[in-house]
Amino acid sequence: MNIEKAYIQSPVGIIEISGSDAGIRSILFMDNDCELNQIPDCLTECAGQLSEYFAGKRKQFNLKMDPMGTGFQLKVWEQLQVIPFGKTISYLDLARMTGNLNNTRAVGNANGKNKLNIIIPCHRVIGINGKLTGYGGGLWRKEFLLKFEMGNAISGLFAGL
Repeated sequence: MNIEKAYIQSPVGIIEISGSDAGIRSILFMDNDCELNQIPDCLTECAGQLSEYFAGKRKQFNLKMDPMGTGFQLKVWEQLQVIPFGKTISYLDLARMTGNLNNTRAVGNANGKNKLNIIIPCHRVIGINGKLTGYGGGLWRKEFLLKFEMGNAISGLFAGL
């Protein structure tokens, strides 16, 4: 299986998308300059959905994914996908969702191993005290994504009025 890569521009910098016909493997934030390239066919839908997300037109993703992780990590990542757009939960809430309140550290570790940023919305998990905590893409990106989603969730409430 040949893994393809594409680099797209976004409000949070360049994003690297990688995957194959089996699905999207990763969506990573790049902190160095990368040359934007022609998007391979297997990644065009993902690039399009990310563009819709940043344009405020998409709140859920419908993509074939190919995440690589342990059984526990996959279970945590599955739970992350049920966190509604524009909402946050704590690591304790996430542990509860996986069935064991004592798993907060393991859940936090699994959350940090997620390589499908934005699509598997690990940025929606915050500390129990409401503070932003670790994010592989940098706290500034986590803060941006949360404010962006909260603003679009609120404006969406009034769209029909």
